[in-house]
Amino acid sequence: MAEYKKQLDDLVLIVTKEGASDLHITAGMHPVIRVAGDLVPLVNQSVLSADDTMGIAMELLNEANKTLFLNKKDVDFSYSPDGLTRFRGNAFFQRGLVGVALRLIPTHVQTLAELNLPDILAEFTRKEQGFFLVVGPVGQGKSTTLAAMVNMINQERAEHIITIEDPIEYLFTNERSIIDQREVRFDTDDFHSALQSMFRQDVNVGMIGEMRNPETISTAVTAAETGHLILSTLHTNSASQTIDRIIDSFPPNQQRQIRIQLAGSLIGIFSQRLLPRVSGGLVPAYELLVDNSAVSNLIREGRTAEIDVLIETGSDQGMIDLNRSLAELVRQGEITAESAYRYSMNPKSLDRLL
Repeated sequence: MAEYKKQLDDLVLIVTKEGASDLHITAGMHPVIRVAGDLVPLVNQSVLSADDTMGIAMELLNEANKTLFLNKKDVDFSYSPDGLTRFRGNAFFQRGLVGVALRLIPTHVQTLAELNLPDILAEFTRKEQGFFLVVGPVGQGKSTTLAAMVNMINQERAEHIITIEDPIEYLFTNERSIIDQREVRFDTDDFHSALQSMFRQDVNVGMIGEMRNPETISTAVTAAETGHLILSTLHTNSASQTIDRIIDSFPPNQQRQIRIQLAGSLIGIFSQRLLPRVSGGLVPAYELLVDNSAVSNLIREGRTAEIDVLIETGSDQGMIDLNRSLAELVRQGEITAESAYRYSMNPKSLDRLL
């Protein structure tokens, strides 16, 4: 196993040195890193054999995760080789062989300003209660945005914050707040039971790493209704799609009730993408839905298709339209017009802004 530990240490060093976000381990290929969104094969490293990928996976996993991996054929985990560098990982089987994907978690929790995110997000961290979602496809910085918001609360207010994650990603240091971080399978059985027990733990703020089923969503919405600030993520593309996804995850006979609850508890939805920057690296483009009486009425009445119009016309209330965000990045020379069109959900509308 010593050879796999050294191989892994060498790869971790390359990831940090090259500023990569991800490392991929696949049998029959060189190791591959992702830099500024692009996959780059490490051709100076040996092609990995089936024994190599299994050996590296076993080096990455603790005993409990090894058992789970071999039984379930895939497992989420966190890995910290030196107590400082941290990765979120997934080990899996493909065509009978082992593959591993590792995502580097920065040790420093960046601020909203450092992440080039809008100042208005700070206003949501100062709410006493409500339901706030950060959404977008996989790998678009949702966890990083949530971490920045949680740390802002930690620095500004004396609150009890509980995070429920699978696995734990950013490690927080208690400042003005108490932050308890619970990892699914090790500190709690699942998201739902951890959320339910939050009510007995004198919590002010809950951060749920991901809402995976209706039970978790329902409990989260109830928590937001009963005096808690709940932050979470979903893999959706826009604010309106997020609301539809939440409603549609429930059986038809429960959808009216969840609409009413969501209309009363939602405070905002922030949708983000990371785009290749002209000068190198990545820069976020985003959409922000801010709840108001018009938004609540549309949710309650099932007219979510009309929410996009409210976002486009609601800049005076803090709303941010994705196309306007993209157009502004083009004007600033941060991204190309081609990138803007590629990421736009409504290219015809973008035409009028560029």
